[in-house]
Formats: sequence, C-alpha cells, structure tokens
Amino acid sequence: MDVRAVMSLALSSRFFKSTKLCISPLCASLPRRSRCSFSLLLPRRSPSSLTARLSLSTFAAMGDPPDTTMDAVQRRLMFEDECILVDENDRVVGHDSKYNCHLMEKIESENLLHRAFSVFLFNSKYELLLQQRSATKVTFPLVWTNTCCSHPLYRESELIEEHALGVRNAAQRKLLDELGIVAEDVPVDQFIPLGRMLYKAPSDGKWGEHELDYLLFIVRDVGVHPNPDEVADIKYVNREQLKELLKKADAGDEGLKLSPWFRLVVDNFLFKWWDHVERGDLREVADMKTIHKLI
Repeated sequence: MDVRAVMSLALSSRFFKSTKLCISPLCASLPRRSRCSFSLLLPRRSPSSLTARLSLSTFAAMGDPPDTTMDAVQRRLMFEDECILVDENDRVVGHDSKYNCHLMEKIESENLLHRAFSVFLFNSKYELLLQQRSATKVTFPLVWTNTCCSHPLYRESELIEEHALGVRNAAQRKLLDELGIVAEDVPVDQFIPLGRMLYKAPSDGKWGEHELDYLLFIVRDVGVHPNPDEVADIKYVNREQLKELLKKADAGDEGLKLSPWFRLVVDNFLFKWWDHVERGDLREVADMKTIHKLI
C-alpha cells in the first residue's frame, strides 16, 4: 500500500469525515519518498485533543524508515515525542517532533526553541547524582551530565504553567524512564524549580539543542535502576569529586566530556546553590522570573 492509499483510507473513515484534519509530515526535510511518518492531529492546536498516528511502522513496507543509523528506541522517541515550542519569553507558540527540534538546520532556519528541564538530584549526604548518556543517544552520546535532562511533552499534564507543574510532572516521568526511579521516591511537590536558562549548543554537524531549560533541584535518597537505552553509567559525586571531573574534562583526560547545558549550570550557578542544598533553604534562592540567556 502506498502513501496515497494509506491517506485515502484515513480520510475516508467516518470519524475523520466530521472532523477538521491536519496532516503534517514529521520528516518534511527528507527526500520525497514513502519514508515520511504522518501525524493526524485533531485539532493540532489543542493539547488535550485526541491524537491518531500513522507511525513509522505503518510505512515500513514502503521503504526504509528515516535515519536508519538511529537506535530503534531513539528513532521512535524522535518521531513520536512532540516537544513544546516556546518563544524567548517562554510563551508556548506550538509544538513539533523531537526530530525537527534537534535538527540544527531547523533550529537555525526556523529558530525552533523548545522547553526542556534539567534535574539535579542530591542524596542525604548532599552528593549529586550524575549520568553518562548512552552511546545510542542522538545528541551528545556518552557525555556526562546532571541527573536527568529531557523535555516536557505537548500533552495536557506537562503543559501546566502554574508553579512549573507540567515540567515537574515530566521530570518525574523521565526519572522513571531513564533511571528507574519510581514516582514514590521523587514526589512532584519535592522538586524545587530554581531558575530558567536559554542556550543553544550544536552536538555535531546535524544535531543540536536550542532549549529554554528549567533547572529542578531535589534532595532524596532513591533507588536507581538505569535504563541502558538511555544511560551508560551513573555516579554520585561530592563537590571536590565534581571539581576533579571538571579538570579532567577541560584537559580531555580519558576522552571525558560534559554536556554543554550541565557545564553552563556548573559555571554559573551550581556551587553557590550547593551551599543552599546543604543548608536546606533552596527555596530562598529560587528565581523563576528571570530567564538567563546563556547563548
């Protein structure tokens, strides 16, 4: 069955006849073959609307899926996850696939900026949990970074603006996905949003990041069970151990690299905030009004 036949079948259904339909290729920048995945969004502008998808697998018989060098898990996330597009004042302006949001060509030509979060989880000894991103990650594989870095998705529960609740919901979801940390260990009300930063960072010639990043801190003792599709390694570090890690990264020892967003947080905020982690008064330094532009 070719693309026209699949689309004709969808459009002919009784359900779609009575509904305004928006069909958008998630891979418009790819060659015009039967490789594109299409999202059927009802309607596109409403985060709570019903979504029906013709996924990549639907089109498997019509040719190879795009970016066959990607790990299957990462490819699924790239095309099925919808990031929240925002302007530089963090106002929601739309949504797009994770794939498009991380293509440097799209970032530069369309100024795509998406909402993100970075979790910094400390244990009761005030050690920070770090992760090494898996080798199969599309952006910044095998770099060391903070506990968890990801995106709230364009869904009702993760679009809630009040007290950054949507972002905190997303953080709880991804801590389970990436590190096997169950929700009971990281209650949503225990995340403390300390600030926001806007940055841009290329990963290689094709991929990169352009994010408005929420910085979430939490102090909890948790059980950790890393997902190998997401995480290559983990370690807890105290201040001095982190400083040694920074020295190694600066010197290029053992090929050690840190993610650019983590380095921005370290260089601008982390050590002064660490004092407040130990004193138990983190909320006193929270500033969610300012957006730090660190481009």
